Amino acid sequence: MRDWAKARRERTHHLIELGGLVQKAGLVDLTDDDRATLLGAFLDIAGQLQGGNDTTPVDLKTRWRRAGLHAFDAEKEHVERKEQP
Repeated sequence: MRDWAKARRERTHHLIELGGLVQKAGLVDLTDDDRATLLGAFLDIAGQLQGGNDTTPVDLKTRWRRAGLHAFDAEKEHVERKEQP
């Protein structure tokens, strides 16, 4: 496989995973699949990470990471419980 094709495939896979996170967070349903609303929310998040508020970008990322890890763990436990006979 050519390098450019491999890079394109990897990028596509990465973008699909990011879209899955948007879906997993419930944002598609909560925004009625309004892409302008989603983009506005992402721009707001980016603005928060660029600073200019009371919470530092590092604190925001730490808080968001903890919440994400907790959600992944809860989902994993839910799936494991469903698989047990």
